[in-house]
Amino acid sequence: MSIIRLALLTLLGFVPAAAHSQPASSAAELIHDLRRGGYVIVFRHGATTLDPKSTDPMSTKNIAAERQLTDQGRAQAKTIGESMRKLNIPVGLVLTSTTQRAVDTATLLGLGEVTATTDLTESGSAVPPDENNRRTQAFRRLVAGRPPADNNLVVVSHKPNIVDAFGKDWLDVREGEASVFEPDGDGGYKLIVRIQASEWGKLAEPQN
Repeated sequence: MSIIRLALLTLLGFVPAAAHSQPASSAAELIHDLRRGGYVIVFRHGATTLDPKSTDPMSTKNIAAERQLTDQGRAQAKTIGESMRKLNIPVGLVLTSTTQRAVDTATLLGLGEVTATTDLTESGSAVPPDENNRRTQAFRRLVAGRPPADNNLVVVSHKPNIVDAFGKDWLDVREGEASVFEPDGDGGYKLIVRIQASEWGKLAEPQN
């Protein structure tokens, strides 16, 4: 288990038995690493409405027919962004799916100018297989690219894209959840930690 992962688990009170033999770590180490930059922070969009009668997940023209962020989802994005700013975590670029719930999430984070791209737009059965595969490969290349020095890249996308790009371990990815990846500079990357939407506020609390 990485130090940054252990730091978060320790902070939140969930330390696996196997971790007890390792040196104690602090939330400060987690924040220090993110402040240095060089990470790609991948978010699933915030909490949404679930009424299938009023949703059209593949729509890019009829915004009113898409699943929308709930009040909870909007609050999640605002709180995450406020926490990241309070923690002085630098963000050089924010990329998002073109789907409205993702654009709204990225905008409400308030971390900088938002750029929408079809590379991150929701995949699924309504999209041709070749296009799904293209988006998957584009997503992986994006995460493998090293962000500019002293900055992090923030990405907002969807569960199908995240699962396709990173595997079945993300089948349980929640709305508003972040996965922090570190590019290795050689076309690869590794997962550092997954952070639930509710955990950002805890990270931003003063540490004794």
